Amino acid sequence: MQPPIIVQMIPWHDDDHILAIYKKSGRFGAVAKSNFVGLRIREPVYLSLRELILSYFDVFYSVEGEFTLRGYSRPLNLLPFDKYDWMCRDEGAQEVAARLSTQNHYSILTDKMVGDLRKVNPLTYRAGMLNTIPEGLYDPNKKKAHQSR
Repeated sequence: MQPPIIVQMIPWHDDDHILAIYKKSGRFGAVAKSNFVGLRIREPVYLSLRELILSYFDVFYSVEGEFTLRGYSRPLNLLPFDKYDWMCRDEGAQEVAARLSTQNHYSILTDKMVGDLRKVNPLTYRAGMLNTIPEGLYDPNKKKAHQSR
């Protein structure tokens, strides 16, 4: 049995995503729950954690059609958090979230790369939005309104 290990994918102006990562035959794979189908499972075929994270880049975009994935956290083993009952209690999940915020983060793009990004192709955007639940989508206007208070 593998330990419960998670990685946080770090966005720019978007919701972050948590992946449960695992290794099989020396290769990385992941499972996740997301409103976007493309942000869920990855088969264990990736040689490195960075390679696994990069496999999410093309499907990690905002409702405004911008690619938003910018980095990822160092993996976090959840076994030490069992004492907080992280699987069942909000307080336990908050302990995990607090630790994730202190983990080292690794960028996947340079500033130049970010500046050169295009918008998501319209067909790709529509396909990625199929079966999403609108209430669960990141709302940049709500965030801006909240920040101005």
